[in-house]
Amino acid sequence: MRPLILTQNITADGSVEMLDDWFDPMAQDTDQARVLARDSASCDAILLGRQTFEDFRGFWPQQTEDTTGVSDELNTLQKYVVTSTLTDPEWQNSTILTGDPLEQVRALKQADGAEISLTGSITLCHALIAAGLVDAYCLWTYPYVQGRGRRLFPDGHTERLELVEHLSFASGVTYTRWTSRKDRS
Repeated sequence: MRPLILTQNITADGSVEMLDDWFDPMAQDTDQARVLARDSASCDAILLGRQTFEDFRGFWPQQTEDTTGVSDELNTLQKYVVTSTLTDPEWQNSTILTGDPLEQVRALKQADGAEISLTGSITLCHALIAAGLVDAYCLWTYPYVQGRGRRLFPDGHTERLELVEHLSFASGVTYTRWTSRKDRS
């Protein structure tokens, strides 16, 4: 079964909703870029909600001088968009998923392939977390307290996690990778 890896940028106080200017997708140091490239190499698909997909589609393909490599990666990566309103993705290698998102994601996880990455898309994240479909969490924590905004986990959700990796960078950003312990006692 393909693992679903949730990757999020998050504030020190736990907000994943960017209401202030605490994250710049083009700013990353060499060490951060190396970790991002490593994680990206394990992934052959990205899963997005409609709003995040439209945000990505409106930004990344237009980046002609992208030193991060994200534009090229996203242009070639298979993208799956969970939506009930979008009919034409207007971005190569994009597939629209309609109907029950939980069933759609279960089917994706059963298909052949490498890791599926999920980023942004907080409404979709909450549904998939609550359904127990997320296998690991890669969190890029930024040294910023926003004081408001939606959190990573839906209210009332509990889950035991196991720390797999923890890194810190000169910028003050930290990276942690956690696996879900839902299948272990």
